[in-house]
Amino acid sequence: MDKLIIQGGQRLNGEITISGAKNAALPILCASLLAETPLELSGVAALKDIDTTIKLLDTMGVKIARNGDKVSLDASEVASFEATYEMVKTMRASILVLGPLLTRFGTARVSLPGGCAIGSRPVDLHIKGLQALGAAIHITHGYIQASTLHLPNRRLQGARYYMDLVTVTGTENLMMAASLAEGTTVLENAAKEPEVVDLAECLIKMGAKITGAGSDVITIVGVEKLNGANHNIVCDRIEAGTYMVAAAMTGGEVKLNNARADLLDAVIKKLRYAGAEVKVGKDTITVKSDGNLKAVNIRTAPHPAFPTDMQAQFMALNTVADGVAKVTETIFENRFMHVQEMQRLGADISIDGNTALVKGVEFLDGATVMATDLRASASLVLAGLVARGETVVERIYHLDRGYEQLEEKLTKLGAKVRRSN
Repeated sequence: MDKLIIQGGQRLNGEITISGAKNAALPILCASLLAETPLELSGVAALKDIDTTIKLLDTMGVKIARNGDKVSLDASEVASFEATYEMVKTMRASILVLGPLLTRFGTARVSLPGGCAIGSRPVDLHIKGLQALGAAIHITHGYIQASTLHLPNRRLQGARYYMDLVTVTGTENLMMAASLAEGTTVLENAAKEPEVVDLAECLIKMGAKITGAGSDVITIVGVEKLNGANHNIVCDRIEAGTYMVAAAMTGGEVKLNNARADLLDAVIKKLRYAGAEVKVGKDTITVKSDGNLKAVNIRTAPHPAFPTDMQAQFMALNTVADGVAKVTETIFENRFMHVQEMQRLGADISIDGNTALVKGVEFLDGATVMATDLRASASLVLAGLVARGETVVERIYHLDRGYEQLEEKLTKLGAKVRRSN
């Protein structure tokens, strides 16, 4: 099993290009199931989760051609309406095929999903939303069996649906399903994340009628069919945020290309408070730091507040910052699993419920640590970059799910990091 070996103490300097967002690409790849002609995408990163999604779509009969970051998907001859447990178990986002399959073909059989062990992410909001649109749904033997065959014209029916919790994938699934429904659907308490907006923009190019994406009320007027389009995936704000923290922690100067500051307002604000200098250009962000940072309190919440996917990285920053910081996680209940591993590096962290108290230490010492999920893996790499001596991060298959060419990009910036098995 692959691991990363990091020699700490190197300042990061230079520039890199941020990849297309994994969390935008996954639903947009699934949206290809809605189209009767090919969907042409660019900015699709080479990541394990994206490979898994492409394999899943391939098993359904979607014809896929991939060339670098460009992917063409032709769903004109879909032959299977099932997402098996073997395909779904490694990635929760596989649930995103449910809405498109059901609304276009009138039937879907999708395994209950698996994925990271960062807490409960129930699919009941997806199911209740589709039922509000008229779908008949049964869960048997670990599978969601959904049908519209009993409905007029076998089409989902537009409805008003209020989501009890803000859910990104739930919003995306229902938005796709409603695009081919009969009538108007209004999603209330919808997720506002940039990845939801990117999906909406792609669907609109395909012929969907959607307004309000980026707000908490999204309105979708169903159409009879959707066609393919050309779409470039939005840049990955979490990848950008991770490298921004890396620059601040190591006391370097890093310029990020293909990075949108408007998607990272909360992260930029916290970095500046910590003492880093952040310069914003057109599609570029530059972070400069002397490495002397002050502790910064973090409280995660749905967009546009501070993102849960940046919590672990800022905890790493706080371990070597001056002062004491409170890190409060409100989204996922098991998202402090990196704390024990950071303590192996010498971090001073205590946990009380959903809040971690982080006291900055003068230095971290390299050690062998184990990644438990995607963003926890990134935080351990960040800690290793500033730790004295050698840090070994094991089980980095998590990293490969969300960071394209991580060691290559870090090496380009001057880090001493290599992959080993």
